[in-house]
Amino acid sequence: HPPRAERDTPLDTPPAHPLPTHQNPQTPQDPPSRQALPPTHPMAAPSPTTAAAAAHRGVLLPTPSPRRALAAPSVLRLPAAAPRAAQRAAGRLPAAPVAAAAPAASTASPDAPAAGAVPGKPTVLVAEKLGAAGLALLREFANVDCSYGLSPDELRAKISLCDALIVRSGTKVGRDVFEASGGRLRVVGRAGVGIDNVDLAAATEHGCLVVNAPTANTVAAAEHGIALLTAMARNIAQADASLKAGKWQRNKYVGVSLVGKTLSILGFGKVGSEVARRAKGLGMHVIAHDPYASADRARAIGVELVSMEEAMTTADFISLHMPLTPATNKMLNDEAFAKMKKGVRIINVARGGVIDEDALVRALDSGIVAQAALDVFTKEPPAPDNKLVLHENVTVTPHLGASTVEAQEGVAIEIAEAVIGALKGELAASAVNAPMVPAEVLSELAPFVVLAEKLGRLAVQLVAGGGGIKSVKVTYASARAPDDLDTRLLRAMITKGLIEPISSAFVNLVNADFTAKQRGIRITEERILLDGSPETPIDYIQVQIANVESKFPSAISETGEITVEGRVKDGVPHLTKVGAFQVDVSLEGSLILCRQVDQPGMIGSVGSVLGEENVNVSFMSVGRIAPRKHAVMAIGVDEEPSSGTLKKIGEIPAIEEFVFLKL
Repeated sequence: HPPRAERDTPLDTPPAHPLPTHQNPQTPQDPPSRQALPPTHPMAAPSPTTAAAAAHRGVLLPTPSPRRALAAPSVLRLPAAAPRAAQRAAGRLPAAPVAAAAPAASTASPDAPAAGAVPGKPTVLVAEKLGAAGLALLREFANVDCSYGLSPDELRAKISLCDALIVRSGTKVGRDVFEASGGRLRVVGRAGVGIDNVDLAAATEHGCLVVNAPTANTVAAAEHGIALLTAMARNIAQADASLKAGKWQRNKYVGVSLVGKTLSILGFGKVGSEVARRAKGLGMHVIAHDPYASADRARAIGVELVSMEEAMTTADFISLHMPLTPATNKMLNDEAFAKMKKGVRIINVARGGVIDEDALVRALDSGIVAQAALDVFTKEPPAPDNKLVLHENVTVTPHLGASTVEAQEGVAIEIAEAVIGALKGELAASAVNAPMVPAEVLSELAPFVVLAEKLGRLAVQLVAGGGGIKSVKVTYASARAPDDLDTRLLRAMITKGLIEPISSAFVNLVNADFTAKQRGIRITEERILLDGSPETPIDYIQVQIANVESKFPSAISETGEITVEGRVKDGVPHLTKVGAFQVDVSLEGSLILCRQVDQPGMIGSVGSVLGEENVNVSFMSVGRIAPRKHAVMAIGVDEEPSSGTLKKIGEIPAIEEFVFLKL
């Protein structure tokens, strides 16, 4: 075996070999404050010698992902600076100051600089109210202009004087804003989680990093979920309205106890975990379903991970905490409600779209669902005549999950730190669009970046639900010495492929390791040093997921891991190994994997089924252990086969197992 250089990369360790920051070329219109910055500062205008290289800004990584069709293209830029957390730990950054009184909104002319601006400091425009502690942090580093309630014209006029912009949900940051900035705007901070009001594609095209504040409201959302649960169980809202209407209806509003009841949590992430802790304190039996959650973390809280079927059928209360993705859209529909215990109670403080609202009304009317407590809706605000809002057995609030004084202050501090770090060129854990890398690195690694993401996407789709992903091993085979092959970009794209199909997280170079760590996924890397010319950076990439079951058992290798392996051939990514089976199929469109008995006519049988259903086959490859033994057929298809088509393939006598995978 060739020598191996194994590396177990700690997910919270800064990269050892950061790539240089890639800047925009200097223009005659660059503002004086930017020109006055030190040459090494991420916001400084580049020297003339770097202008030619900077002209390559905006090269796009091809990252095909149907779910992400409207999101920013995966353009990557790696800021070269130590993480802010490390600086704070070393004492180079102050702790968050004591909150001070928030200033009044600026009444200055939109095209005037902030009053008292200090030359050489970046300027941050705060367009909506922000907590005082966050503003105090910003003022230590930058000139801060608090101008609330700007019209679109005023925002466009003012933005060319700003290096960063902080908004909440009320300010639309569209392409026109980025174009009006003239290239100066480097960071947009969203004080909250959702970024629907920011044009991510335009931000990326203009080299602007977008960051949000995803963690500060976790406890607030969990507390609101528990508040709705208890209010629903004891009819608090209905009894309050009745008494205020002059009625005294004690017998009508008899509630149910929580002690000993089973709470099923669907989506065991940060908020779901906090809800579980609080429900345990109320004496409830808590179960959860999340195919990608860590069983060890669940056990530590006293929660049992179960199948979706068990989570649906055995619960007295069901609390939703999953993101809204194509897979979870209207997940609670008529079919799901029909499986539930009669009299179940539903709580939703996650996303409105995960419930089919019409189906929930029908379930309430039939008595399958006794009550519901909702903080979120498919359309917000809901229509005044919304049947769900008006239903007597539904308790509602107007999206108040993050609305506490403490959460708002925490969000202010979190977004201030993220914006400051981004302006300094630090790795931003909360970045929601992809930054950039030098054009020469991107050009060389571009086809391998595509391969890396698709291998991650394939591997996670092969995992059967229940166990949770905890350990992923990535192997790179290359003739280059380890120091000459920077794999951070490849690891980030593998992480993107692993996580994005199962969550709403934005994964890119700056937040990949953080996102994996938050989900309890440990990613290790191994290098296999090959003989030969180092002209080609990588011979093959292999991704292995350990200690999980597979929905396609043939993907399990001899060592017990789900294994996929790929190469780049003529610039195109190819799948070359599944489990122990060698195949060769271009990773385009979608893929069907079939395990079969190796016998004549199998390719024709499968091809005929697809042809009859008007599904075009782009590539086909068969890997076998020995003639007339078992084989794996990999079929590339241009269209997604219907469930009926896949059923027909499974009914072919010699087909032992199959799986459909989206690339």
